[in-house]
Amino acid sequence: MNFELTEEQKSVKKVVRKFVDKEIIPYIQEWDRQGAFQPSILKRLSELELMGVCIPEEYGGLGMDYNTLAIICEELERGDTAYRTAVSVHTGLNTMTLLQWGTEQQKQTYLVPQAKGLKIGAFGLTEPNAGSDVAAMQTTAKREGDYYVLNGSKTWISLCDYADHFLVFAKTDHDLGSKGITAFIVERTFEGFESKAIKGKLGIRAGNTGEIFFNDVKVPAANRLGEEGEGFKIAMSALDNGRFTVAAGAVGLLEASFEASLKYCHERSTFGKEIGKHQLVQQMIAKMSANLEIARLLVYKAGTLKNEGKRNTKETSLAKWIACNAANEAANDAVQIHGAYGYSDEYPVERYLRNSKAPVIYEGTREIHTVMQGEYALGYREDKPLRKQLPSWPFEKVTVH
Repeated sequence: MNFELTEEQKSVKKVVRKFVDKEIIPYIQEWDRQGAFQPSILKRLSELELMGVCIPEEYGGLGMDYNTLAIICEELERGDTAYRTAVSVHTGLNTMTLLQWGTEQQKQTYLVPQAKGLKIGAFGLTEPNAGSDVAAMQTTAKREGDYYVLNGSKTWISLCDYADHFLVFAKTDHDLGSKGITAFIVERTFEGFESKAIKGKLGIRAGNTGEIFFNDVKVPAANRLGEEGEGFKIAMSALDNGRFTVAAGAVGLLEASFEASLKYCHERSTFGKEIGKHQLVQQMIAKMSANLEIARLLVYKAGTLKNEGKRNTKETSLAKWIACNAANEAANDAVQIHGAYGYSDEYPVERYLRNSKAPVIYEGTREIHTVMQGEYALGYREDKPLRKQLPSWPFEKVTVH
């Protein structure tokens, strides 16, 4: 196994790091204070061709591997979680799912403009009473001729006010539980669609998060993704991609906490010496350093399985669980190392701590991932091949009609 980044990956990492250092870090504290999302950042990411980096060139992407996507997410979250989240939702949850499950017509209509960053995609699964318990969703889709009529709502939807296309899950048959869920591509412009931002969040304040509502929204049958009843499988495959990007982002947040702590350890002195000379501070630094290596390796292992076209639910779950927990712990320790200054937004570590909490909740709580890993270890859970797998890398040439 080769642990070195390719020259292409190093180049991408350098480009994204330069972008983050110049266009996000100098302004993010103020954006966070204001709770202001900057759609101009998405435009810049599109101009840098980073919104579809792991989508085949035939569909408007750069055709790079899945670990390159992880590198982008890592670097973005080193700046702030809000903009990694935007890429996670657009690329991981939506665009990669269209690549995996979409018809050729759907790919031409929705995947291509999203891969180019001309249109922005979002993901609608969670409801007020249906989070980890996906089968409890209440949103319905009723077939009426050439359309499905959607009614209901979704919550905690990233990019709710800015996305053009939403991958939405609804019940087409309530009696079948999870087997009665179907996936749809919904456009913001469809009549009866509304969105509303959520205010007062603990963290990711510079991100746009909210609710979306469906009031007799007519969705063409051609916009159904997969077959009726395949929605749960499609959602879980989407989460394999989303969780991968969340885990990669957590590596970036962990690195940011680590770098800020190292800097402060050399700047601050107590009892006649740098605080980095104190053993209990060294203990926290050592733990951050070790967890950074562990988390990054777990992410790249999951990405390598994606590159090989192999099912990676177990490995992605493990990477998400470990990396997000480690990032939360590192941010907490970073605040402790900074002492009273860590409690003020004069330093970025208080924002890191606030931002680090959401990823241990969304896309599978740490408790869900703990149970999953226990079931895998005990042999109670086994992954079977899906009807449609994410394409392996390097991508084969396809004929576009």
